[in-house]
Parts: sequence; C-alpha cells; structure tokens
Amino acid sequence: MERLNVLICAGTGCTSSNSALIEAEFEKCLAALNLQYEVKIVKTGCFGLCQKGPIVAIHPDKVFYCQVKVEDVAEIVNEHIYKGRRVERLEMHDIDEETKEKIFDIDEIRFYAKQKRIALRNCGVINPEDLNEYIARDGYMALGKVLTEMTPQEVIDEISKSGLRGRGGGGFPTGRKWQFAKNEVSEEKYVICNADEGDPGAFMDRSILEGDPHSVIEAMAIAGYAIGAKQGYIYIRAEYPIAVDRLKIAIQQAKEAGLLGEDILGSGFSFDVEIRLGAGAFVCGEETALIASIEGKRGMPNPKPPFPAVKGVWGKPTIINNVETFANVAQIINHGADWFRSIGTEKSPGTKVFALGGKVVNTGLVEVPMGTTLREVIYEIGGGCPNNKRFKAVQTGGPSGGCLTEADLDSPIDFDTLVAKGSMMGSGGMIVMDEDNCMVDIARFYMDFIVDESCGKCTPCRVGTKRLLELLTDICEGRGTMDTLTELEQLSYAIKDTALCGLGQTAPNPVLSTLRFFKDEYIAHVTEKRCPAKVCKALLTYKIDPDKCRKCSLCAKGCPVNAISGVPGKETYKIDTSKCIKCGACMNACHFGAVELG
Repeated sequence: MERLNVLICAGTGCTSSNSALIEAEFEKCLAALNLQYEVKIVKTGCFGLCQKGPIVAIHPDKVFYCQVKVEDVAEIVNEHIYKGRRVERLEMHDIDEETKEKIFDIDEIRFYAKQKRIALRNCGVINPEDLNEYIARDGYMALGKVLTEMTPQEVIDEISKSGLRGRGGGGFPTGRKWQFAKNEVSEEKYVICNADEGDPGAFMDRSILEGDPHSVIEAMAIAGYAIGAKQGYIYIRAEYPIAVDRLKIAIQQAKEAGLLGEDILGSGFSFDVEIRLGAGAFVCGEETALIASIEGKRGMPNPKPPFPAVKGVWGKPTIINNVETFANVAQIINHGADWFRSIGTEKSPGTKVFALGGKVVNTGLVEVPMGTTLREVIYEIGGGCPNNKRFKAVQTGGPSGGCLTEADLDSPIDFDTLVAKGSMMGSGGMIVMDEDNCMVDIARFYMDFIVDESCGKCTPCRVGTKRLLELLTDICEGRGTMDTLTELEQLSYAIKDTALCGLGQTAPNPVLSTLRFFKDEYIAHVTEKRCPAKVCKALLTYKIDPDKCRKCSLCAKGCPVNAISGVPGKETYKIDTSKCIKCGACMNACHFGAVELG
C-alpha cells in the first residue's frame, strides 16, 4: 500500500501549463529512487485556485505546492517524498496579518476557509477517470438508494423539499420541473444535462465534468428514474475536449459496472446516456435552442409554452438541468433535504459555484453557501484587487447579468437579491473590475459578444443589439451625444420587452446597469469627449510634461509615425496630436514618466 499520494491537477488550466509533463517527471524521479511502489500519482480535477496553478498536493501530509514547474519536481521528490522535508518556497500559504507569519494549513488559507464544497466535493480529490475512486467517496450510493428504497414520487418530493433551484441561471425549482415531466403521460421521456457553458469567463460546468463526471451521470440516472425516462443526453460544447473525453470514459465505466444500461443493479430500471457535441453557439444554452440542436436542426429558440417538461426533444416530455444542478442531486439523496436546506438561505438553499476572474488576486473556482456576501467572495476569498487598486464593480451573470458596485458589496449572494439589484446569478461567472476599467467599454464588450452570438431569429435581438453596439461604439469613439444616451436607454428597454428568448431579453442588462450606476462616465464620454478610466483609445491624448522631459529623444525614436519632435539635450520634446496614432510606444519608451495621457 502506498504511503503517499501525489495529486496533480489535470484540469484545463493546469494542463495548459504543462501538468502532464510534471506528471511524467514525477514518474521518472520516483523510479530513479525506487519509490514508485510507495507513492501513487493521481491525476485530479481542478483544485479551484487557478491563479496558483499548476498545483501538486501531497497527501496525507496536506501539503499544497503551487506554480510548480517541471524543474521543481526533482526537488519535491528528493526533499519532501524521500527526506520528509517540505519545500517551503513552493508551498501555498497566506500571511497572518497580525504576526506576519506564514500560514500553511490549507483549511486556514483564506481562499478555502470560507468555502463549502458540495458540487465540487470530489474535484481535486479523486481521479475522475477511475470509477473505484468515485465509489470510495460514496459514489452511486444515491442511485442504489432510490432504486431499492424510494418510489419515483418520493425522489421528487425529496428534491422539492430540499429547495434545490436550477444553477444554470433561471433558478427554477428543480423538483417542480421534475414533477411536471413525471405528470406527463408518454412512453418516451428524456433527461438532458445542459453543459453548453458559454458565458465569457465561466468554467464551472467544465471543471465539474473534468473533475467529477460520475456525479452528473449518477444524478441523470436518478432523474430518469424519477420522471420515467430511459434515455439521457449530455449536450456539451466541442471546445471542452478534456471534459468530453472524461465523460466518455465515465459512461463506459458505468455501463461495464452495470450502473448504466439495462436493468441497473437488478432493479428492472434501464437508463442510458449519450453525448451530443455542440458547435459553441451561445444561444444553444437556451433550452429550446439546445433541443433543436440535439434534433439536428439549427440551434434557434422557440416560444414557450409549451415548456420542455411537457413537449421537449422530439416532442416528448424532457427535463433539462445544468451540470451544477445535477452535481447536487446525489448529495441531497444521501444526506437528506433538511441537510441541504441547512446550508444557504431560506429561498436559496445550498451552495453556488462561481468562476471568479478579472481584477482580483485569487482567480479561480469557488463554492460558497448562498447568502455569502460579495465582499467575502471578492476580498476574503479573492484577495481583493491587485496592486491596491480601487474596486469599481463586479459583473455577475455574464452577458445576461449586470454590474454591481461598492455599495452592493455587503449584499448576500442569492437568486432574488441579485435580481432585485439589477443583476442575476446566471451560471456563475463573476468578473471583478477596478478603477482602470471603463464601464462604457465593458458594456460595449458584452454587447459585441451578444451581437456575434445572436441567432438572428427575432428582430429585437438581431437588429436591436446591433444598434446598441453602434451607439456604444459612437460613445467610445467620441461621436456620442446626450441624445445617444437617451436612445441607448429606450432601445434597451424595448429589446427587453420584445425579444423572443431569455438571452435576447437579458442582453441589454450590462448597458442598463452601467447606465444606472456609472452614468457620469457616459456623460464624460459624450460631453467632455473624455474617458475617465483612460481606456477608450479615440478619446485619449498623449502629451509630454515639459517638467519631466529629460530631452533624451527615446520617445521620438520609438514613435512609428514621427509624430514627436525635439532636439536631443537642448529642446523639450512635443507630440503632434494630428499625427499621433495613439499606439503608446512613446509612453513605453520613456523611463521618466514624462509621457502622460490626457
């Protein structure tokens, strides 16, 4: 039996940073010391703290090494594994604010201390390609329980009692959705896992599938038993190759073990799962567009009702839940609805996984109880904005969400609170912005994404969002007026009221939220032709401070269009704004801070 386990993150982030080469180097170094039979190497899913990757954990020593390079492996093997001395320079740690001493205990490190892992409980813990490791963590116990001890209605009642709401954005009660499908009389019913995660900066579903694919497969089988379905589909974008491969492995393993397929566990219940690859269309995250795509049609939304639980794929009753929703199901069955309701808030029980990114020290994947405040997530878990920059806003819910400001930092994170404040939970993207972000430019970025991803079926989304992008571009490039702001707001409300699907109806949210909280920035753009954050290139002016200029000519030598004139050592240099292309080469060339933005 092995005395140590070396857990190496094999999620997308760490894989792109050569974690596979790190694994190979561990094998080589352990073999050189004849330790390959004493130490087990385990490829895991995401540990969460992507900012510090690649991560290597040594258990049972509870040592986390971060930003590990291939050349660090020999030192870890020789010092830690062979001699029993930790490599402190690589250890993940915090600094105690009072004593200034390093904190190495992973349970006390701020990034992990406030987290509560349910959906992510196996990520970074087990090998996602080994069914036995999932079973060792109570895997498939919930499926066995429902097939031997519970009726389909009792399963739905337990999920309903737990208060589990859809984690894909809408927050619809999961039990109620399952009940609708169960009540429909049909020989064929379907269960679909929506893994088409399209929000910019979101990677929650991908990480769960990469780190714990069996949790989703088990939950889909439970859902199939509850509503009377025999077939499930996992709709996942082809841009997630690692997740797709691990799903294929997990499905095959489950079939070979009799946990999928005909007569599961001798219960008489049969259920199978297939993978359907999406081409990356954002709109296919909308359930009716997803259904159309599975049926082989162009992914475009349809009006509702009828809802998929009544008439879904191939016209049959269908339940659609996202990855994170399914990842909670087995834990609810195993531990009970009351246990789940004891976490989070009354109307939003449980936890929520967020992809924390943007201008924050600790970017990565976090799972916190509902009701945790934005301040706790951004400052205590995320570590605040880098370089002591001032926090400005946080965008939740991706392109469909909105910006929240410093005044909202102490607001609890739950479905209803975020909606009341003009944003939404969404699938769980959380992008932090600091004082260097221009909120008009942020709105333009999200609108550019929406225009590119619009399916074009309805006029408000196809034409309206394009016009919103034109107006935002005019503002950022100095052509906007106060009338532009009026048109921007009126058009946003018109699109919200008339677009066909939820994606179109929420598309103007980034515009409306930035107009609401940062209208002074919009006004500065249109009346003063100035970008307060100094981001919008067309509104920038480069100038040289004569008091700081050393007359060295470095700025002039770096200018690609000869827009800077002066005499070395004799004359202060000046920039001809009519020639300047605003490339910033002069600012990069100057060592004395003489080139400034106006």
